[in-house]
Amino acid sequence: MYVCGLVIPVPAEQLEAYRRWAENGAAFFKEYGCLEIVECWEDFVPEGKQTDFRRAVAAQAGEKIVFSWQVWPDKAFFEAAEARMHEDPRMDDAGEPPFDARRLILGCFEPIAMMGRD
Repeated sequence: MYVCGLVIPVPAEQLEAYRRWAENGAAFFKEYGCLEIVECWEDFVPEGKQTDFRRAVAAQAGEKIVFSWQVWPDKAFFEAAEARMHEDPRMDDAGEPPFDARRLILGCFEPIAMMGRD
């Protein structure tokens, strides 16, 4: 298993536009073998004393935090799929995201412990 995670600041009024954009993206990623995608809209994001989700993405007034992750079979599979996706012309036709993509955070991770999944 290989996990790609994102933290994204999205204008609150763009919730439905974001949902549509994410669902279209999920269908595309699924075609390339992504096992699972979870998109989470901010419910409780506390302000930290030194750092927090909002500071990490320079969230502005009126923006909500989206926490998202994708589960791929393994790193090699993800890297091969990523290369193929970037060759697919539909990648360029996905439309503008309903947020400032320059401020999103992306990271990919190898799980070291898990609970609750078979």
